[in-house]
Amino acid sequence: MELDKMDENDWKYHGEGNKSLVVSNVQHARVLRLLKYSTEDAENSHKTTEQAFRHIQNIVDYSLNVMKPLLGEKFVHDGEAVKLPLDFVRQLSLKVQQERPESRCDKVMDTFSGCALCLPNLTQLSCCCSREHRPPLCIEIKPKCGFLPSSRHVTKEIKSKVCRFCMHQHFKLANGKWKRLSRYCPLDLFSGNKQRMCLAIKHLIEEPQNNFKIFKGGECIYSCKDDADVLQDLDDLAQHLRPYFLPSGSLINGHQSSKVVLNELIQVIVSALLSSWEPRKAQLSEGRVRCEASLLHRDLLRNSPGNHCLPKDCVLDKILGTQMLDSLDIEGLNPLFKRVEQHLQDFPKERSSLQIDGPYSQSFLEKVQNCPTEDDGSVEYAVGKVHQYRVAMTAKDCSIMITIATCGEDDGLDQSLEIQPTKPRFTYSVSILDLDPKPYESIPHQSRLDSRIVSHYLRSPLPNNQELANQSLFLGRDRDGEDCTLVFHPV
Repeated sequence: MELDKMDENDWKYHGEGNKSLVVSNVQHARVLRLLKYSTEDAENSHKTTEQAFRHIQNIVDYSLNVMKPLLGEKFVHDGEAVKLPLDFVRQLSLKVQQERPESRCDKVMDTFSGCALCLPNLTQLSCCCSREHRPPLCIEIKPKCGFLPSSRHVTKEIKSKVCRFCMHQHFKLANGKWKRLSRYCPLDLFSGNKQRMCLAIKHLIEEPQNNFKIFKGGECIYSCKDDADVLQDLDDLAQHLRPYFLPSGSLINGHQSSKVVLNELIQVIVSALLSSWEPRKAQLSEGRVRCEASLLHRDLLRNSPGNHCLPKDCVLDKILGTQMLDSLDIEGLNPLFKRVEQHLQDFPKERSSLQIDGPYSQSFLEKVQNCPTEDDGSVEYAVGKVHQYRVAMTAKDCSIMITIATCGEDDGLDQSLEIQPTKPRFTYSVSILDLDPKPYESIPHQSRLDSRIVSHYLRSPLPNNQELANQSLFLGRDRDGEDCTLVFHPV
């Protein structure tokens, strides 16, 4: 980028999270991530240019030196901390403000420091080879935590039966964060069982919340809309996707067409998530992969084989392995955090050597990878476990980007001579993003939040699985009222 020629009209609003806002370039496959601050105290809470640049450089270093070795080079892309002209940033803030969701406007974009993180735009596919010149599709998934804790420090039995995401759903619903309960269960997605994975993705499509988006040519065409008619949205989505998954001469029309298209999309997503160069499998123990809140728990799981596994080194396997660095659960980690806090009170100058706030270098990764398995009472053990927990929390909150583009078919028979047209062929890339370090200071908050989520779930009257299934768009009834049956076919 030529910083002296930055023009806000070359950039458009792309999306935002809790702490940053993203804009994408209209011509080049680049995005900028800019920091956000609370509207109540924006002028006082913003960082200086040096502080903001160091903060963003920490994100770059953490992704490059810590998360990339753990998750794999093929999945993690390097970013760059940049300093932008302040006039450009202020004009850009005014330009994108009208496009921001109302629910995100409690914070404002950082217009004081001029610092940003420059990254590749993963909704684009550089090797797109479509003869039809269809824009690439990109599916963004926040998979969340994919296992149940087995730590001896866990005090509530329910945590070993129902996953954190499913319990958190009821807490968020009660507090007005969401208007509808999501049926998605991360343990189904991480199971490696294609039936369970398909159902997990169907539930993400039904209730995207902040966990599922679809982009077409870099434009978001499907995401969370609290007041939307979901069935209508699904039909609209299917219209966008139909050219990719149904031949132009297909006789399938109407609502049935929408279901076929969405199911084809789901199969492509599952294939991308399971893709691996390594044929070996990574297997979890039975008790850590089944959530009692999942719609499939009592029926499908009771009769299904016990060996659920992921292809080694597929994207889900790499994320799950990193998540499981949280071996103690927050209940087991909290006493270690207090041990570190006491040590820092006694020896404040050691904060730097223990790398509590970074730098996120090779030595930080070594502390994560070489932490002893048994507690010897040392502060080094406690720090290692705290670092492992923070890395695991990053993996629990990361996003997967699956970008696909149609490939031109090899020359063959004239289509009019084919009895059954062949299915479309795709090229794709899979990436992991949102790999920011989680603050050391947030651990007490995580401990309190965990306790509140579990307590609320234990107090709440829960709908049974049949009631949940009847509310599901895919498992319940068609819009015309006729009974329908969900049939899983081997892939």
